Amino acid sequence: MSRPRRRPRRRVGPWVLRVLALLVVLAIGIALGQALDDSSAPSGTETSVRTLEPGTQSVQTVTVTVTTTP
Repeated sequence: MSRPRRRPRRRVGPWVLRVLALLVVLAIGIALGQALDDSSAPSGTETSVRTLEPGTQSVQTVTVTVTTTP
């Protein structure tokens, strides 16, 4: 009687290493892209919104005399 043929084992280790290497390369690429984008000069229009607080005004009474000739 002959032994039944064994299926060759699939080696998972090399695939895991390949996937991890790809993830590391992807992370480095994203980090490099962000660093290059952050160092570029801003372009376009920048809008700034401010709320101004109203100041208090002192009340001054001024008397004006107008004379007219008949």
